[in-house]
Amino acid sequence: MFTTKQFDVFKQDGLESRMTGIRSHIQPLFHRIYDEVGPQLEADVGVPLYLHVAKHARRTVNPPKDTWMAICHDKRGYKKHPHLQVGLFDDRVFVWLAFIYEMPNKQAIAKRLETLDFKSEFADFHVAGDHMKKDAFLIEETSEASITTLLERFGNVKKADFLIGRQLQADASILQNESAFLALVEDTFGRLTPLYRDLIL
Repeated sequence: MFTTKQFDVFKQDGLESRMTGIRSHIQPLFHRIYDEVGPQLEADVGVPLYLHVAKHARRTVNPPKDTWMAICHDKRGYKKHPHLQVGLFDDRVFVWLAFIYEMPNKQAIAKRLETLDFKSEFADFHVAGDHMKKDAFLIEETSEASITTLLERFGNVKKADFLIGRQLQADASILQNESAFLALVEDTFGRLTPLYRDLIL
């Protein structure tokens, strides 16, 4: 599904040339992913869901370093709500349940997330604290104190995010196998759906 063609888009210099590559080589994959996983995800969540594909419309000079699709219950926008993402940087693909800094109720969300047993429920997942950076930490290799620090920062620092899900390096063989990758997305979203549903309903 993802090949060097998609990752090479981020080697394109200039906003227009990179956006052309994103529209041609990456966004069609986002629509395919949504067509495959969207119906079951909507059934599991129990409310209508909508696809939002990043337009990078605010950019006027600097080309984007990553791009993504977001699935959310709000047709008008996703950034103020928990949302599910699939996207990529130049060297990895990410599959996240994302809570980003534009959410108005971050402290309450952080408190709810602090009740999770990350080590037992999501040991094979990654967590991250900034959706604009690649840095992510495998939960089974991360101390509970470090996860708590990430959550406290998310709740208390205006520009902080919290993301949980999976990251896959560009050379991971599963990325080239469409059915296997879609199964991984379905598994990731399926395990995160109860949390997502709990936080939006």
